[in-house]
Amino acid sequence: MTSAHDNSSTTSPNNSMHTKPLQLEDIPILNSENCKIKNRQHVEKIINEFIFGGHTRLQVVSDFDYTITKQRTSNGAPVPSSFGIFEECKSLPSNFVKAARELHDIYRPIEVDPHISNDEKAKAMIEWWTKSGENLMGFTFDLKEIDEIAKKYAYSVRDNTDELFRKLNELNIPVLVFSAGLGNCVNAMLRHAGLLYPNMNVISNFLQFKDDTMLNGFQKPIIHTFNKNEKLLKGTEYYDLVHTRDHIILMGDSLADSGMADGVPSSSHILKIGFLFHHAEEYIEQYMSTFDIVLIDDQTMNVPLALLKLIAGNNTSRD
Repeated sequence: MTSAHDNSSTTSPNNSMHTKPLQLEDIPILNSENCKIKNRQHVEKIINEFIFGGHTRLQVVSDFDYTITKQRTSNGAPVPSSFGIFEECKSLPSNFVKAARELHDIYRPIEVDPHISNDEKAKAMIEWWTKSGENLMGFTFDLKEIDEIAKKYAYSVRDNTDELFRKLNELNIPVLVFSAGLGNCVNAMLRHAGLLYPNMNVISNFLQFKDDTMLNGFQKPIIHTFNKNEKLLKGTEYYDLVHTRDHIILMGDSLADSGMADGVPSSSHILKIGFLFHHAEEYIEQYMSTFDIVLIDDQTMNVPLALLKLIAGNNTSRD
C-alpha cells in the first residue's frame, strides 16, 4: 500500500484520476483552534490510507453518551446521560433513584480518576453495575416511559449528526454504537433523533424483565467503560460483517473509549477522535496522547463528517 508520504501519485478507487496525497493543511477543519493533533504525520498518513481504501473498507465505532450527544447545549441546558433519562421516569420508586445516585457518587469518581489503574477501575465498574442491577429488581416498569422522556431530549445530539449518520447509511458503512449506559434509552434517543438506521448496531446494557413487566436487573453480559470493545463481537453476525473492514473511525469522550476497537486485526488502521470538554486544560495532554484528534468543546460532528466526505468522494450513492 502506498505510504501517505510517498512522493509518487496514488490512484483512489473513488475516482479514476491520479491524485497526490493530502496534507493536513489541505483540510481546514483540522487546523482550527479547537482541534489538537499531537502526531500530524501519523494522522495525515491514516487519512490518506482511508481515502485510498475507499468507503467499502470503513467502519465507525462510537460511544453514545456525550459523544453522539452533546457535552453542553448552546443555551446551557444540561444533557442527561442514558441512565439520567431513565431516572427521570415518574414511576420509578424514590428509593431506587436515591440508591442509583448514591452509587454514582461512589463509583463515578473512580471511573474518571487518572491516577487509578484500569484494572482497579474495571473491578469497580463491575461492582457498580452489579449493585445497579440488584437495585433494578422487584418493581414494575413500562418501557413507554423511556420513550416519552427520550423524545424530550432528541434535540441534544451533536450538530450535523443527522447528516453524518445519513451518509453512513447511504454508503452501507457499518456503525457500532458502544455504550456502558442504558441501551433502552440509547435506542429511544437514536430513534427519536432519526438516527437509528439499518447499518447501526447498539451494544449496551438492556433492562431484563420477569413476567413481562417486573424488572429483573440487566441482561448479560454487563457492558462497562473498560470492557466495551470489539472482542465482545466475536461469533456474532455483526463481527462477520465488519471483520474485513480494516479502516476504523473511532469516536469517544472518555480516555477509556480509545480501546473500543480492541479486538480488530492488528493490521487495521484506526483513527481515534476524542471529544474533550470538562477540565480541558488538565486533561489535554492525556487526551492528545490517547486520541489522534482531540476536539475541545466542539459540539458538532463536523470533523468526522468532513473525513467521510473525503473518503467517499462524490460516490455518495455507491455501495
